[in-house]
Amino acid sequence: MRKAALFVAFLFVSAFLLLAASSIRPFGAPIVSTMDDYFIANAQREIAANNVVTAIVFDYRGFDTLGEATVLFAAVVGVLTLFRKLRDDER
Repeated sequence: MRKAALFVAFLFVSAFLLLAASSIRPFGAPIVSTMDDYFIANAQREIAANNVVTAIVFDYRGFDTLGEATVLFAAVVGVLTLFRKLRDDER
């Protein structure tokens, strides 16, 4: 019974992997997205930034970038606190 269950699970996983592999787009083919065209066409006019990547990171996704910076700051403070406590324990 256990071998049959393992065989059925193997078939399901194999079928899923084959289906996923068949739906992958060819290597080097660009992803077609209307958002890319929007950012390229409107970044200069809306944000007044010549670099589209900078416009996306700092203006369109500003709150997300702020959140990432907050998490990074909290991690640094946590590590520094840990090392300070270890150094105080050595004394």
